[in-house]
Amino acid sequence: MADDARWYVIHTYSGYENKVADSIQKIVENRGMQELILDVKVPTEIVTEIREDKSTHEVERKIFPGYVLVKLAVDYDDEGQAKMTDETWYVIRNTRGVTSFVGPESKPVPLTEEEVLKLGVEKRVIEVSYEVGDTVNIMDGIMDGFSGVVQEIDLDNNLVKVMVSAFFGRETMVELELDQVEPATD
Repeated sequence: MADDARWYVIHTYSGYENKVADSIQKIVENRGMQELILDVKVPTEIVTEIREDKSTHEVERKIFPGYVLVKLAVDYDDEGQAKMTDETWYVIRNTRGVTSFVGPESKPVPLTEEEVLKLGVEKRVIEVSYEVGDTVNIMDGIMDGFSGVVQEIDLDNNLVKVMVSAFFGRETMVELELDQVEPATD
């Protein structure tokens, strides 16, 4: 059985993204493949359009038209490369509207963790053990080694604003990711 899961990108006919995602989800339910095909997503964003009459209208738009993301259980080959099961490949590849997997010569290549985070497909949950007003140490980035006071925490965007007394006694507001700081020990 698979001991890990990775995101893959499948190419579809343009305009068929939602139909492909729905078809794959129905196949998963009907064939009991929940342990092999874990998730299916069509990345979208909400965009505010301004019409000719100056009114605004929010529209959901596909970020990558013609593509669907699938999270598949994988095993690893002798070289340590992630590999989906033959059954999973067959089911997805033969779903109506799917043209191929994204990868060299249509060989499926999983997305890296960095790519998954940048696409916003999965969010990392970070436990924050500090709050506004606490002194924290910066552990990463250009201000590594400096200390500062937390001014604002934005959990939704994975950001924290810290006031750092940096150069020549000047205070500077720095925006960092939540995991780039840790509570200062007294």
